Amino acid sequence: MLSRWTNFLTEDGEKEWRKRDEECEDTYSSKEQLIAAWSNGWNCLFSALQQIKEEDLVCIVYIRNQGHTVTEAINRQMMHYAYHIGQIVLLGKQIKGSNWKSLSIPIGQSKRYNKNKLKKK
Repeated sequence: MLSRWTNFLTEDGEKEWRKRDEECEDTYSSKEQLIAAWSNGWNCLFSALQQIKEEDLVCIVYIRNQGHTVTEAINRQMMHYAYHIGQIVLLGKQIKGSNWKSLSIPIGQSKRYNKNKLKKK
């Protein structure tokens, strides 16, 4: 996230200082360190988004030297993050097993959920 959103409108989203291959290595020594890195990435994203003006949405930005409108680049990243969140959820389900608490409608509860939802106006 830091590479993509640092100087988002003026620099390629793939920075020379990014160490992409190391991002999948377990380098965090504590939960606090992991959460700090997570927060740093999201803060960088939200800061970049706050700086975007309506007229910027059609401007071209680059990710690995491939041009995207700002709108396309935002959509690309949003889908990319959804993919990674899905990976995190899958790992969480595997780790927690039967102790996993569903983030949406629990398995086996669809009929009851829909019945309650559809009877409301």
